Amino acid sequence: MSQKIEELHSKYSNQMKMCGNNNIVIITSPLSMVAQNFLSNLIRIFQALSGEIYVITGGDFSKKNIFNDKVYIKKVMHRGGRGTVDRIISYISTQLKISFLLVKKRDADIYVFFLAQSLILPILTLKIMRKKVILAVGASTSKLHENVKDYLLLPLKIIEKISYRLSDNIALSSENLISEWNLEKYRNKIYIAHEHFIDFDKFKIKKKFNERDKLVGYVGRLSEEKGILNFVKAIPEILKERDGAKFLLVGDGQLRGKVEKYLNDMDLTDNVKLMGWIPHDELSEYLNELKLMIIPSYTESGPQVLLEAMACGTPVLATLVGIIPDIIKDGETGFIMENNSPQCIAENTIRALEYPNLGRIVKNAKKVIEDEFTYKAAIERYKKILEDILVKEQLVDVNKWGEYDKIR
Repeated sequence: MSQKIEELHSKYSNQMKMCGNNNIVIITSPLSMVAQNFLSNLIRIFQALSGEIYVITGGDFSKKNIFNDKVYIKKVMHRGGRGTVDRIISYISTQLKISFLLVKKRDADIYVFFLAQSLILPILTLKIMRKKVILAVGASTSKLHENVKDYLLLPLKIIEKISYRLSDNIALSSENLISEWNLEKYRNKIYIAHEHFIDFDKFKIKKKFNERDKLVGYVGRLSEEKGILNFVKAIPEILKERDGAKFLLVGDGQLRGKVEKYLNDMDLTDNVKLMGWIPHDELSEYLNELKLMIIPSYTESGPQVLLEAMACGTPVLATLVGIIPDIIKDGETGFIMENNSPQCIAENTIRALEYPNLGRIVKNAKKVIEDEFTYKAAIERYKKILEDILVKEQLVDVNKWGEYDKIR
């Protein structure tokens, strides 16, 4: 963690002591490696705005890269089932374990479900206990399953709707997601806030754009909702127009076998390098080699790599989902494609690579990220949510919040 972010953390933490030390519990489902980075960001934000933080999480989450003072991690190991019945039993068992921990930890002021709106039993437990519940919705569970044949899709949709109804507040990363995820009926309790911020000491331009080779990249899960198969199917069409182009795919997932098979069948292995996950600390080096980043997703909330690429001076071509329309303006701060069909990806990749003034796009994009995605801005977004909830419930002194505003 950079010195600048540590200094900001210390500054906000000291200021918030005047407003009382409100304890927060964060509850998550088992998280992928990328999602764990998002959770780390959220913890760092709340550390500057609260007292103690308790994290109840499925899977193996490490406290690496977060400020370790007053953060307590309780892991609930989740056993993934093979068949449908086994998955349901495991799903219920994990939720019962989390619910039991929440009953024991009944002295917190706010409970935040992060990427966990499907944890209906813990949410019901907290509502019975008359506790305040925030859903930090980094992704739509039902949307993630739409492109996969899953018998549990209908129950997941129903559970998600119940969770939205029971929650006291919902945090979305973009206004666009209200209509995209059909959440209009909950608009009165929705806040626009997210955990995305950039460490500009790590993610910055290290290699000038005009010195980079014609390398096109993808960073993310190799899964249906990310549109990765459409991207690799676009590569032969791109090579017809850009014979010397090279491609870098960073990530892993259930579609890795299909991606590898397609690359081998189409004799693309000389043009495409397929890597697994790389340590987040090393990602900046790879982003600084790219001439263009492709985000061909069907659904998104962030994504964080969009911001990191732009901070590194890499233009991005993406679909119009999630927070992306808020950041990318076609031909100004990046490139937008109408859909993620292989043909559309190919046509727009060629358009972006041949764009006459990519240097201007790099400059504009970097300014947007530096202005809007700082650690301070992230704290301010969530501070407004906590302010509304805590003051309304008289959990903090209104006058102290006024004093805090003066200090800022």
